[in-house]
Amino acid sequence: MRYSGKGRKIAYGGDYNPEQWPEAIWAEDMKLLKEAHIDTLTLNVFSWAALQPSEEEYDFSKLDKIMEMVRDNGFQVCLATSTGAHPAWMAKKYPDILRTEFSGMKRKFGGRHNSCPNSPTYRKYSVRLAEKLARRYQNYENIIAWHISNEYGGECYCENCEKAFRVWLRKKYQTIEALNQAWNTAFWGHTFYEWDEIVLPNLLSEHFEYDRSQFQSITLDYKRFNSESILECYRLEYEAVKRVTPEIPVTTNLMGFYKGLDYKMWAKYMDVVSWDNYPANGDSPAKIAMSHDLMRGIKGGAPFLLMEQTPSVTNWLPYNALKRPGVMRLWSYQAAAHGADAVMFFQMRRTAGACEKLHGAVIDHVGTNQTRVYREVQALGAELEKIGGETLGARTEAKAALYFDWDNWWAVECSAGPSCELKYLDEVLNYYEALHGLNIGVDLVGPEDDLEKYSLLAAPVLYMTKPGYDEKIRRFVAAGGTFITTFFSGIADEHDRIILGGYPGRLRDIVGLWVEEEDALPSGTENSFTYQGKTYPARLVCDLSHPESSGLTVLSRYEQDFYAGMPVLTRNEYGSGKAYYMAARSNQEFYHTLLKDLCDEAGIVPAADPQDGLEAAVRANENGRYLFLLNHGEQELKTECREAGIELISQKEYRAGEYMLLGAKDVKILKIF
Repeated sequence: MRYSGKGRKIAYGGDYNPEQWPEAIWAEDMKLLKEAHIDTLTLNVFSWAALQPSEEEYDFSKLDKIMEMVRDNGFQVCLATSTGAHPAWMAKKYPDILRTEFSGMKRKFGGRHNSCPNSPTYRKYSVRLAEKLARRYQNYENIIAWHISNEYGGECYCENCEKAFRVWLRKKYQTIEALNQAWNTAFWGHTFYEWDEIVLPNLLSEHFEYDRSQFQSITLDYKRFNSESILECYRLEYEAVKRVTPEIPVTTNLMGFYKGLDYKMWAKYMDVVSWDNYPANGDSPAKIAMSHDLMRGIKGGAPFLLMEQTPSVTNWLPYNALKRPGVMRLWSYQAAAHGADAVMFFQMRRTAGACEKLHGAVIDHVGTNQTRVYREVQALGAELEKIGGETLGARTEAKAALYFDWDNWWAVECSAGPSCELKYLDEVLNYYEALHGLNIGVDLVGPEDDLEKYSLLAAPVLYMTKPGYDEKIRRFVAAGGTFITTFFSGIADEHDRIILGGYPGRLRDIVGLWVEEEDALPSGTENSFTYQGKTYPARLVCDLSHPESSGLTVLSRYEQDFYAGMPVLTRNEYGSGKAYYMAARSNQEFYHTLLKDLCDEAGIVPAADPQDGLEAAVRANENGRYLFLLNHGEQELKTECREAGIELISQKEYRAGEYMLLGAKDVKILKIF
């Protein structure tokens, strides 16, 4: 990010919508926000209708006042382009801009992200507005980033998209014969002879329901196409503002594990990744941390911006529980521990109407500085000023990698079998939870990322083996790496066609076994196996496999059913490394035990000794190394300092071997000497 004269520090602030309030209240907002140590405001997120009241008329008068007021009060600005919701007049005059739902229903004006990504109208006017904003405010030195649109998402199944899909397919496959081969259209008499015979896959064509497709290859390509179509809208606005203000970084706020868009591809076109962290009630600290690590991972480990979080409460969950005292601070530092260089909120002042009127804010409806939430925001702001720029740009130290790929996600969950309960994200989280509980730093990597710096690679449910990735794994293991994959891996290629010759396909020689069959266990039923003298459950899917390698050791076997005695957990010696295969889902106790053994074997040392409730992570930059310690529990914790350092918030020095106390929901950041 580009910083103003206020100095380099973690950006602190968030969405501010003064256009929703009388101007008489703006001065009071400035006073309250400065008292809360807010220094950065995201402006103009949903103002398109106000900025463009008709086709050729633009009115920037109110935004001019806001921009001048914010600049005069010393705030940095993340300036949005407002294109997340088009004006009503545009939908009335140009209905091609409206989306068509998965059901085939044509939308009317309403909501947000209701714009067809392949609408010429949308692309024309969104880009025009972005360029006008850039030209109008290009000389404002306090603009530290451009914020394109807002939380891109959704799908469209209109005629615009259907025609664009055919163009996209023709570019990808070149010939209709190549497409037929990739999609296996000989099945069910689906052979295409002309490009205009192809229709979008939805309830009108190929789907039983949203996640159940009769032709997975078609659905997979549509998901890729939709992600790229929306990305193209972002890129057009990106280029418009960059032409005018090339020195200002450009971002858009992502949404963690959002299934609809391939964020790994998106990150290539973002100067800095930003995202909105809104955990559901009951989400574990590990699940929240994994989202942060994904956002860092899609940009090759670079720091990201926490663009939104609620200071207190959301408004869209079935039960919108408050963040308990200390949790907002704790989760803010958790983001910083995993790579955040900004801590931002939605919203600065609680809006008075519509669907987010009950969403939390720094300034509540009472309009004073006397609320618990305001005081917590103020206290955190003071701490961040004290920390300053110490951790900016710091990279996370990780020797363990966890594979995650959107194509694999889409393909696994469109697959007709083996179990409707198999969810890719659940299996990835099982492995992440174990590593997180061990205080092992983890990078989430994709098929394009290098593996040389890692000692451990986990790739649960690696269903889709993309061209060349098996060779990347082969080199990693042969060079001494530890690899683990699971049931339902190595099944299909990049087109979702089965890799013939026996499961797990291209991974077969690496793991050293042949999977003959897979048994899907109904909910509530399980097999069992013993590992390190303890019995664990085998659930969901059980692979029935046969060892094929002389270097393979069977570590655990099924104990029930006709396949009792067949392998559950195996280890294959491959080159200088080891490849493990876990043939069924188990429980978290097992994953914790297994991953600890694998990390010990690979020489991976935890950031701090594991204990319930303690999260530890290390970031490093030119200023030094920083150990983040977070207590998610309700009881005080005590942890030993392995190295000497100074705690950034309290400025207390600790000697190596000295114990540090963390109260419930407390945070310590130790700068290591």
